[in-house]
Amino acid sequence: QVQLVESGGDLVQPGGSLRLSCVASGGASSINAMGWFRQAPGKEREFVAAIRWSGGSYGNTYYEDSVKGRFSISRDRAKGAMYLQIDNLKPEDTAVYYCAAGRPILSTLRTVRGYTTWGQGTQVTVSS
Repeated sequence: QVQLVESGGDLVQPGGSLRLSCVASGGASSINAMGWFRQAPGKEREFVAAIRWSGGSYGNTYYEDSVKGRFSISRDRAKGAMYLQIDNLKPEDTAVYYCAAGRPILSTLRTVRGYTTWGQGTQVTVSS
């Protein structure tokens, strides 16, 4: 059973940057994708970015349109780690950011139901 632990959330000013980390342990070889989602107060959890962990699409990245150019997802498979670099942070980026892992197909890669394992979340707050 894969376990995920996120870190890196913080209070930052608009325009700042953060790097979120997610470390997978206990069976990462069973997954084919890892992703980041976020949930703001009173809103549904939404897709941010994902990266293929294995298979023919290994290393392929996917982004929600509104974060392209500011968010960058990467992985270090040897460490079982995934990262989310967030630049030019905006107040609307304030949310709890969740790491997810699973075996989504392309049509479910950007959906909550595409992932079977979730981390506990890390809070990102953007405010002056």
